[in-house]
Amino acid sequence: MCRNIKSVQFVRKISGFAKPSKANEAAFDAAVSEIAAASARLLGALETNAPHRNREEEAAKAKARGEGRFGT
Repeated sequence: MCRNIKSVQFVRKISGFAKPSKANEAAFDAAVSEIAAASARLLGALETNAPHRNREEEAAKAKARGEGRFGT
């Protein structure tokens, strides 16, 4: 599954509806809210011992690897 999927996309995928009918709209919206809340709880509970990454530092490393590999 794509790591950038939104909760509404996930609910659409598992329900099989691109847009729910009026009768199912409340259940659809509730599912989206529950998925978003569960995802937020999961991300808030995750722990890591790794140091935070710096985008500029990572980009510089990637550029150096590219120069070493391709000589440009």
